[in-house]
Amino acid sequence: MDKLVSDDQAVALLNSGDTLTTAGFVGNGFPELLAIALEQRFKSQHAPLDLTLVYAAGQGDGGERGLNHLAHPGLIKRVIGGHWGLVPSLGRMALDNQIEAYNLPQGVISQLFRDIAAGRPGCLTHVGLHTFVDPRYDGGQLNNLTQEPMVELLEIGGTEQLFYKAFAINVAFLRGTCSDRHGNITMEREALPLDNLAMAQAVHNCGGTVIVQVEKIVEHHHLHPNMVKIPGILVDNVVLAEPQHHWQTFAEPFNPAYCGLLTQNQSASSNSAHEPSLPPLPLDLRKLIGRRALLELKADSIINLGIGMPETVAAVAAEEKLLDSVTMTIEPGGIGGIPAGGLSFGAVINAQAMIDQSSQFDFYDGGGLDQAFLGMAQVNAAGDVNVSRFGNRIAGAGGFINISQNAAEVYFMGTLVSGDSALTISNDQNTPGLSVKQELDSDPVTAVKPRQVIQKFVTEIDHLTFNGRYAAERGQKVFYITERCVFQLTIKGIELIEIALGLDLERDILQQMAFRPLIANNLVRTDPRVYNRGDMGLK
Repeated sequence: MDKLVSDDQAVALLNSGDTLTTAGFVGNGFPELLAIALEQRFKSQHAPLDLTLVYAAGQGDGGERGLNHLAHPGLIKRVIGGHWGLVPSLGRMALDNQIEAYNLPQGVISQLFRDIAAGRPGCLTHVGLHTFVDPRYDGGQLNNLTQEPMVELLEIGGTEQLFYKAFAINVAFLRGTCSDRHGNITMEREALPLDNLAMAQAVHNCGGTVIVQVEKIVEHHHLHPNMVKIPGILVDNVVLAEPQHHWQTFAEPFNPAYCGLLTQNQSASSNSAHEPSLPPLPLDLRKLIGRRALLELKADSIINLGIGMPETVAAVAAEEKLLDSVTMTIEPGGIGGIPAGGLSFGAVINAQAMIDQSSQFDFYDGGGLDQAFLGMAQVNAAGDVNVSRFGNRIAGAGGFINISQNAAEVYFMGTLVSGDSALTISNDQNTPGLSVKQELDSDPVTAVKPRQVIQKFVTEIDHLTFNGRYAAERGQKVFYITERCVFQLTIKGIELIEIALGLDLERDILQQMAFRPLIANNLVRTDPRVYNRGDMGLK
């Protein structure tokens, strides 16, 4: 097979100054062997130098895998990424002004691959208006070293739009399951197709080199041609990976339920083939927030769940046997089923369909989502939300901007404060709710250390990932769900509309915020069912 090369031969094709793009979502579909080989080449040869790295979704484990392999001064000159939180090594380089660094919306980068492939000048979209990506703010630039504008504000037909400039890409690191002798790539054991086709087309049409990591070489595919996701005409080189460098996700070597090869076993009480058996979550503050969000779920809705806290919505929906009441979707392309969590996030158990990431964002950007459940790190009085940058950490926006700007209803989820919790949960039928521990013992001899609490509802947020006023002006329905209370967005700012059972408004909520929100006249108490030790009985 003429296209088959070793990993060392493949990475030797990169030249200093090249622009490299890599496929993956967390660990789904990431070509780990190629990243390791490139790192080893740089360490031994101090080459190539000054690469530009382009990727849409976060690709890493928060430690050493994924794009963390490439975080070496000299190897990388510039990064254009959608999500940075899983690659803290690159994030530190950006904070230290060692690299030029951009954070653009994940969906925009995903769609930009198609624009580059088609020879278009760039991506024109409303996504990113009135956020840190807007050139009237930061233009997506993350440090002082980054000077070249990549985003322009234009007016088209009297409407503001953002224009994201196209650029040439020289090399692609992609991943598939099998390659035949012509380089045709199938993905039957991959959890996601992602943007592999668009990326291969973009690099090929830029005159670059497309390298694909696979787990098997076959003489002829015994599958229908529709199973070929990357045609051989786009593939220059194929690398055969060892199993330890070709896990399906960063958490699991292989789960057949992620790629439709089997349906995960159902629990005895399940009423549907799309309700897999999952262990119930422990009753903690995360579960309370997930349950409270679940109360907002509307039958027949098409929804999106973000990473982190929103993952609990899927878990409690499974407990309540409500998965078939809605259709859950995940931004890399999963439709239906139940999203996986942790380092398998992006994969889907018992998915109904799996489409390309760019097509999923087309659907999202056009208003296809009825409801979105997303995380929040900071919120101010206007309802602005920051999830992308805080303190000495660059998390990046990922698909958050695409989703939060375009879903009909948005529910931000998170604790009211971060730090050691002073709350205990009572599921007593007579006194369900929350209670607050004393922060200091009255006896100085037995006094405990005060809790280290960081306010999340602040006067000023560090990064503008979601613009509350812009959402309110467009009539978007927005809520902020915490374990202690619930707020809604109004044109005048956020309004407190609900308080947890057992808590005092002034002491337990208002004193934990840096500003005083609007307070509804008909302030209500949280539904006591969220504190149940068993399920809530919603089915």
